[in-house]
Amino acid sequence: MFTGIMGKKIGCTRIYNESGESIPVTVIQAGPCKIVNVRTPEKNGYRAVQLAFASVPEAALNKPKAGYYKKNGSEFYEHLKEFRVNDLKDIKVNDIVTVEAFKVGELVDVVGTSKGKGFQGVVKRHGFKGGPGSHGSMFHRAPGSIGSNTYPGRVIKNKKLAGRMGHERVTVKHLEVVKLIPEKNIILLKGAVPGSVNSMLDIKKVYA
Repeated sequence: MFTGIMGKKIGCTRIYNESGESIPVTVIQAGPCKIVNVRTPEKNGYRAVQLAFASVPEAALNKPKAGYYKKNGSEFYEHLKEFRVNDLKDIKVNDIVTVEAFKVGELVDVVGTSKGKGFQGVVKRHGFKGGPGSHGSMFHRAPGSIGSNTYPGRVIKNKKLAGRMGHERVTVKHLEVVKLIPEKNIILLKGAVPGSVNSMLDIKKVYA
């Protein structure tokens, strides 16, 4: 059974169901993904399939990646990802995985890289309240005191401070599959997913 697929975030919109209810959805181009390799318990100690997505010319890849595709007798793809599976029955190299592997109403987990927001202060990064905005307080968006007494005489680790925000691997769990458009390789998920437009996503079945 296939447990996941790779896709590219297209954008966000709203659709309406039969009762006229507005549903916010994320539009994702998921697949088609080609199986370029299979991991077996006998050879590798676990069960998994390697999926490739987004066909590219050989010149677009570095030599190690291009050589891997040549070794497996496959075309060249931009993205390569491994997905664990419970059963390798009826799974063969060169098979194509499409959005038809999913069903409307199914729950999925989506993994992606969140938008990078650069160096941010504690108000935006951690939701600090800050100080008064007027009357000469001189304390508006600062973190406040972070020190300690003579002992230990240093700033304790893991304090919430200003720093780089975003551009992290994020998983959003239990999103519902609202609609499938197989002829266009489109899947619509209820809610938001991490990343900007055209960013890569991994879509995994929850109860596979």
